[in-house]
This record gives sequence, C-alpha cells and structure tokens, in this order.
Amino acid sequence: MEVILLERVAKLGQMGEVVNVKEGYARNFLLPQGKALRANDNNIARFETEKAQLEARNLETRKEAESLAAKLDGQQFIVIRSASDSGALYGSVTTRDAADAATAEGFSLDRKQVELSKPIKELGLHILHVRLHPEVEVNIELNVARSPEEAELQASGKSIQELAAEEEAAADFEIAELFDEIGAASLDEDALDVAPESEGNDEDEGDK
Repeated sequence: MEVILLERVAKLGQMGEVVNVKEGYARNFLLPQGKALRANDNNIARFETEKAQLEARNLETRKEAESLAAKLDGQQFIVIRSASDSGALYGSVTTRDAADAATAEGFSLDRKQVELSKPIKELGLHILHVRLHPEVEVNIELNVARSPEEAELQASGKSIQELAAEEEAAADFEIAELFDEIGAASLDEDALDVAPESEGNDEDEGDK
C-alpha cells in the first residue's frame, strides 16, 4: 500500500514522502496513529494544503522533545525485582516498567516511546532506547536489582557475579573465624585442665 507520511518515520522516510508499505503495517500502525495517509490524489492535495501547519506542529513538538531529551539522556532508573542467586528474574521487566520508573522520577514518558527488542530477564544494568519524537532519540539505563542497596553496588560498577563472589568470600571468612574461635577456646580449656595438675605436683615436691 502507498501512503504519504505526515511525519518522519524511522527506517521509512521523511514527512511528505510517498512510500510503499505492507497493508497490515499501514492499517495497524501508520494510519490509526496519524503518521500517514493513503496516497491518493485527495490526500496528497490535502497534505500540500496542510503542509505548513504540519511542519509548524512538528517543529513545536520537536522543541519540547529536545528540552526533555536534555534532561533525560543518560539517566539511570532503579527497578526492584525478585531474582535467583544467579541473577535470573522471576518474571521480566518491560517497556511499561521502564516508563513507570522514569515517570516516578518526574519524567513524562509513555511505554510506546521506549524501545526494547525483548523483555529484560536478568539483574544488572540495561541500556534502553527512547524515541521522544521522530527526530529526537535518547538512551536511558535501567538498574534492575533485588534491593536499593544492591542497585547502589551495581551502579558503582559491580556485577551480580562479583557481588555473589564477595558474599561467598565473606561467608567463608566468617566460618573460618568461627573455627578459629572454637579452636582457641579449646586450647584455653586444655590449659585450664593442665594447670591444677601442675600445681599438685609442686605441692608433692614441697612435701618431699
């Protein structure tokens, strides 16, 4: 199906271009979203009549998007989820979760603006692409962790594997210290058992 674009569409074309697309893509996305019109004589004439208004509206929304992009680009948002010790999530993190996390921090973001090739299913830091406008794009980072404390450690650059290794090393150290304390206590008890016997021998020698 041939359509005339009412705005720039990524990987398709610029405003005003007539492009050939699959009918399903046109019917389910381009036409209902107001991004394009069927490319017939009436609609082409309509576009030419409204072109100045469309360009002005596009410029206004682009400026708004650029203003938001300056604040949003590179921001990191924390998403708390349950996960196994290996870092696999019990569930997944979606574009809606990303939009909700950004909105909670004061950024007006819609899930449709967030691009994610597949749901996030592991703890860690994940880069997501956000399209604020057909001509304005930024990246944000999701810090998916089991707790705020873990998120803080991940933000410092430590991976889940490194955190797990540190926890294991700390546990081993505590166990080793416990055994050292038990060993030291046993030695003290042995010394106490020997001490009275030594005193008894001294008394015997004194009697002689």
